[in-house]
Amino acid sequence: MTTHIVTSHGADFFGEDRHPLKAVGDLADYARGAISYAESGPLLDLLREPGTDRTIPAAEAAQLSELLIRVSRSRDTKPRPSALARALADAAGRAAADGEPWEWTVEAAR
Repeated sequence: MTTHIVTSHGADFFGEDRHPLKAVGDLADYARGAISYAESGPLLDLLREPGTDRTIPAAEAAQLSELLIRVSRSRDTKPRPSALARALADAAGRAAADGEPWEWTVEAAR
């Protein structure tokens, strides 16, 4: 049984993205290496505890998008985590641009 995070404002037909919970949690290690401690607080909080449903306000989604882009572009971030960080950044950016909250929902596959 695999648990996924489903995010709003994603790239699929329904406007959602589905990411493995473990992969999202593993991004925290890359974020720590790519962003200064002072800036990374909200992002690290999100990535360390990804298994909780969340509603992230548009303004915070915009900030998270910028941080996730920096993680994706870091030379220390491997290709798969970089692609995941970029997909999350894009979804957060779309939510912010629409002035809507960015939703995270935990979904267990059967």
